[in-house]
Amino acid sequence: EDATGGLEDLAERVVRPCGPGVIADDPLRALRGVRLAIRPGWRLHPAAEAAIREAAPRVAEVSAERVRDGLAAILAASGAAGGLRLLDRLDVLPALLPESRSMRETSQPEPHRFDVWEHSLRAVEAADELLAHPEALEPWGPELVAHLTEPLGDGLTRRETLKLAALLHDVAKPQTKSVEAGRIRFFGHDVAGAERAALIVERWRLSRRATLVVGRLVGQHLRPMHLASAGGITRRARYRFFRDLGDEARDLVLLALVDAAAVRGDSPLAVWRGPGGVILRELMRGVGEEARTAEAPPLLRGEDVMSAFGLPPGPEIGRLLGRAREAQALGLVSGRAEALAYLRRSAESADSRFGTPPSR
Repeated sequence: EDATGGLEDLAERVVRPCGPGVIADDPLRALRGVRLAIRPGWRLHPAAEAAIREAAPRVAEVSAERVRDGLAAILAASGAAGGLRLLDRLDVLPALLPESRSMRETSQPEPHRFDVWEHSLRAVEAADELLAHPEALEPWGPELVAHLTEPLGDGLTRRETLKLAALLHDVAKPQTKSVEAGRIRFFGHDVAGAERAALIVERWRLSRRATLVVGRLVGQHLRPMHLASAGGITRRARYRFFRDLGDEARDLVLLALVDAAAVRGDSPLAVWRGPGGVILRELMRGVGEEARTAEAPPLLRGEDVMSAFGLPPGPEIGRLLGRAREAQALGLVSGRAEALAYLRRSAESADSRFGTPPSR
């Protein structure tokens, strides 16, 4: 005997609570119900929607670790954006992410078509589409698939942190919005957003590694756009991009792609193939070359710099080593003596600009 009508619900692909108090007894079941309902062809029963909406305020009272696992399962789905929209419509997401309310109220100027919240949800939709068709990013599809499956702790991979970064990349726009000469501006929303995003994912108890990845992506998400605005990527700019982003360089290219697609609701695959994808494709071409550059042993050690310049251990040594490393990567020096001579010339040039005697 099928006392609760479960067999009929299975046949019709309907998610329905098996009793009136099921979701109220454990509000986390709201996330579980949405995860089940976003499978292709499935839907929530009206009774489930009503129960989830009623329990929504109490979802935030559930342990952060359980909320994290529930959100991770939704983000891992191919229709994660649909799950987030459903959670939003049923008042669950505002309870877990109260920052979404001010994002919804923050309009954006052209070329944006949507408010900050809608733009962010569309960025997650673009990420879903992108991850469903990695082969379209030829010839880097297989490489990206392997990269994005890297585990980051607590059941999360780079696939889920990409979607989280897409959702949160503009989280600080409401607090940084200003109007200057009649134009809406969001100065510093990338830096402020990195701090805000880190606090949010820490609230959800994400692993330290996943928290660092999301924070770095949000904090750097404007970097490709700035490179495009500069008219192209110089060899030095590309080196610094990969130096600063490290393992997250490819993730940032993908985040920039879904962000660009969400400006007007375009397909990320169309953006990738079009003029807007030129800078991103150029950055991807540098992945292999910059990886080989990073693997090359440095020409100088700290002892070399301290001896040559008579400096004690400290931050200045690291700065000079970084400058020598960059010169090595750009092919400006090829040996220890050349690297030291390069640093001396750089120091003398800086000293002459500021009117101070060169260091010896």
